[in-house]
Amino acid sequence: MPFRKVLAGWLGVMLCVLVAWGTGLAGKESATVPVETVVDYIYAVLASDRTFYTVHVVEGMQRRGVIESSERWRTESALPLPAQFFQESSRLAALTGVQVQYRLVSLHPINKQSGPATEFEKKGLEAVMAEPDRPYKGFVTEGGKRRFEALYADRAVSAVCVTCHNAHPQSPKRDYQLNDVLGAVSISIPVR
Repeated sequence: MPFRKVLAGWLGVMLCVLVAWGTGLAGKESATVPVETVVDYIYAVLASDRTFYTVHVVEGMQRRGVIESSERWRTESALPLPAQFFQESSRLAALTGVQVQYRLVSLHPINKQSGPATEFEKKGLEAVMAEPDRPYKGFVTEGGKRRFEALYADRAVSAVCVTCHNAHPQSPKRDYQLNDVLGAVSISIPVR
């Protein structure tokens, strides 16, 4: 139950960002926020929440011996892994009807579904691996629908990230170190 409260609070913050974007930021006056800035706002919320969860919840609880994290968190008494926390929050955000999509992607995914799904994601991953401090952004049109997409480097912010990625039996890469780029956070929003 506490996990769901955390997700609900997090989704509330995210929706506030989106409402501010849609309705303007200056009271009765309408404000236009460039789509590039909107994805930066969304990423800031996603990254800070994920880092807080990873460092202060997962790593903190494991260090104190309170509770471990596990891929089997639904059936065991365990916390979701940080990647699962991210995936679950994305799934719950989609249920709100807001058409913002976000996910974790990697050139070396543990979960094969986290590999690049499009040429844009593949190029974006290559770009953020080469220049982690520079997000890869652009407009994409698929199926007659136009979207703005951005990829931001996803770093190993904690020893928990490094240990999990290096030890996982399905991990294709086992030499990560703290602050290495694991992949990217991919954000996609509809535009007109």
